Amino acid sequence: MINIPKGTKDVIPNESYKWHYIENVVKSVAENFCVKEIRTPTFEHTELFLRGVGDTTDIVNKEMYTFIDKGGRSITLKPEGTAGVARAFIENSLYANPQPTKMYYITPVFRYERPQNGRLREHHQFGIEYFGSESPYADIEVMTIAKNIFDKLGVENITLNINSIGCPECRKKYNEILKSFLKDNFDKLCNTCRDRFDKNPLRILDCKEDNCKRLLVNAPKVLDYLCEDCKTHHQEVCKGLDDLGVEYVINPQIVRGLDYYTRTVFEFISNNVGSQGTICGGGRYNNLIEQIGGNSCPAVGFGMGIERLILLLENLGLSCGEESKVDIYIAPICDKAKSIALKLSVNLREKGLNVEQDLMNRSAKAQMKYANKLGTNFVIMIGEDEINNNTLIIKNMKTGENSSINFDYNAILNKEKYKIDIAVDIITEEINKQIKKDGN
Repeated sequence: MINIPKGTKDVIPNESYKWHYIENVVKSVAENFCVKEIRTPTFEHTELFLRGVGDTTDIVNKEMYTFIDKGGRSITLKPEGTAGVARAFIENSLYANPQPTKMYYITPVFRYERPQNGRLREHHQFGIEYFGSESPYADIEVMTIAKNIFDKLGVENITLNINSIGCPECRKKYNEILKSFLKDNFDKLCNTCRDRFDKNPLRILDCKEDNCKRLLVNAPKVLDYLCEDCKTHHQEVCKGLDDLGVEYVINPQIVRGLDYYTRTVFEFISNNVGSQGTICGGGRYNNLIEQIGGNSCPAVGFGMGIERLILLLENLGLSCGEESKVDIYIAPICDKAKSIALKLSVNLREKGLNVEQDLMNRSAKAQMKYANKLGTNFVIMIGEDEINNNTLIIKNMKTGENSSINFDYNAILNKEKYKIDIAVDIITEEINKQIKKDGN
């Protein structure tokens, strides 16, 4: 037997409804904010991530799925969504449109890392990307989208953590101060942080190693070294959140794991998804477009893992939606009834009903058991007596009540469209009457 690759997961039919539910919620919230969908390729040229994500990140150094294609080109399965959207923004000249450009995506991403509950080597992200606006209100609106999603899903007790890591100029100053603070303990840093010390010391703040965390307890805070423009931007973001009544915590340890971030960075954190509680993270990346070959253009956005969102809802005992129900199961009891069931199912589906019919040649008793297992609301039973008497039996599976109605089987057999419509309307009318009676 060939097994599924480690770090991947099948979404089987009796679980897919959870994905549909989440996707419908995030799409509806995005549409409320007039954000339109973008779809980018699953793989990109490796250079895009080297230049965009940054060669000091764990993603680029350790986690990318990179290969040489048959044309000798280095190709990478996308490890995150933003770089591909930024590339599309440039390549499709979206910068020439009135700004801002507001886009969302739902996409698979690929990272070779140790699989954890809710964090797989192939997982899926919902992301928001705003291009063209430097306004702090764009930062606020992006964070508000995430909060609205959590509110709509019924998620409570999550904490919005925000920080500012400044622009390249004030960050350069801060990096030197941080290095000076850490230099006496350089040998105590983990190997990864030693490597970051010269290349990108700010990323040391993002280390998850306990020893490095202890060394950073009294580290200087980047907020204390912001230039005036970055400080004002951060203050306006905080004021805007205050005006909206959005609770947040200023967390100087939030720096995010990608090199393209500037100024605002944020994470929504929950204690109900395992040791790493981030369920949404993002921020500003004002230099990314320029880094990958475009003209300077400010941007802000976030990414949210779909698997982690589903895990969060399950851990909190919240609804992940419901499987679609079978409205009607058609049970043919004789050979002649099979042809009728086939045609009748088509006509009922055209009325918008979810209809299942027997495809396994089950006995009448076995069909009733199967219909019950499906959670069917109503069963239409068709046998020789019903056909000969032009009657049709509708069984209400909730009450056990059988209803008999007049039904023109010749209309079905002779494909008389007008009569078929009348007959089908009689069925739907009877079912609606019973639904109203039951209070379903």
